[in-house]
Amino acid sequence: MPQYLSTSDRDFEAAFTALLGMKREDAPEVDEAVAAIIADVRARGDAALIELTVRFDRLELTPDRLCFSPGEIEAECAKVPLAEAEALALAAARIRAYHQRQLPRDESWTDDQGATLGWRWTPVSAAGLYVPGGLASYPSSVLMNAIPARVAGVERLEIACPTPGGEVNPLVILAARLSGVDRIWRIGGAQAIAALAYGTETIAPVDKITGPGNAWVAAAKRRVFGRVGIDMIAGPSEILVIADASADPDWIALDMLSQAEHDASAQAILVTPDADFAKAVVAALEARLTTLERREIAGASWRDNGAVIVTRDLDEAAVLSNRVAPEHLELCTEDPEALAGKITHAGAIFLGQWTPEAIGDYVGGPNHVLPTARSARFSSGLSTLEFLKRTTLAKMTPEALRAIGPAAEVLAVSESLQAHGLSVRARLERLNRG
Repeated sequence: MPQYLSTSDRDFEAAFTALLGMKREDAPEVDEAVAAIIADVRARGDAALIELTVRFDRLELTPDRLCFSPGEIEAECAKVPLAEAEALALAAARIRAYHQRQLPRDESWTDDQGATLGWRWTPVSAAGLYVPGGLASYPSSVLMNAIPARVAGVERLEIACPTPGGEVNPLVILAARLSGVDRIWRIGGAQAIAALAYGTETIAPVDKITGPGNAWVAAAKRRVFGRVGIDMIAGPSEILVIADASADPDWIALDMLSQAEHDASAQAILVTPDADFAKAVVAALEARLTTLERREIAGASWRDNGAVIVTRDLDEAAVLSNRVAPEHLELCTEDPEALAGKITHAGAIFLGQWTPEAIGDYVGGPNHVLPTARSARFSSGLSTLEFLKRTTLAKMTPEALRAIGPAAEVLAVSESLQAHGLSVRARLERLNRG
């Protein structure tokens, strides 16, 4: 049964703290196996990839078939029905327009001492985007990862998308083409992450890897971090809805189920100051649950991880939400903008009951790759900035060095770094002689 909590209960704090500490996905036994896979790919390259693809994806490949050919891409794209192709194109256009606004500006200025300072932004040269295959094959994830990279100016985009048993999702291939992806590799799992990070005879290594995946993919991303950059270690999906009696209980129930149906480890939480409204949402949710195609998955998620919290007021609801720092936060209240001003920790906020979280998954514009497991306390969702690096710039004139150089020399001496201090002193002495 889902948890039912009330802030007026004597044991609420202990129960809420336990809810925050729930381990919804923890697979330490995977790490050792992932380490062996990475080592194997590093040592044997394509041969290891081919063997592991047979083992995990039941698909026999040769080095020349690791990558989709242009003809195969064209054939798969042709299979996409017109309505779905148009929906993908609309989503791509909206996502591109939103992420173009995130592009930062280079800056340069001269300070009072005459020093010219600033920074400039440059993209990573190559990015590898992981797209899950099989049941969790989502073309929307291709758009959300590849489009920001292209907007940032990344020169080379590679996608790793497993095709278990040779099964291909044509929508994923079309999404890759719409996003400007260079190559699509039919490999997955930890072996794909290793290939993108270290390269093989066929696959060139990249500088950054982004995209969701299972526990094996997450463990591999964690292990290759440092060799390459990564976006985040994402956990199961989650949604928290703050709602009052002005909202439609059935709509709220469906929004919560939209995350529960992702994964049995997903989590849906309702926070409301109205106990009767909470009961109405639960009743609607349980009625809707019986009609879902993925009712076994959604039912397990709701049973094992779901929660309903009744608060004294909306202010208290905002406080609790900030402690949860949810991946997705819906504010379905009479004045969602006022409530949003009290939110400091959330991956994405959806304002008002006409803004279901599912809009954000597909066509809203903002990215749906978001921090989970309370990491929104200190991190952000995927953006154009994820594929950019900031390089600082500094230029001293003789006058500027004369003004601030002595302080640098003093600090260098205080840290016992003699050559640091001498590199400044030599220049100052030249100025003094001149």
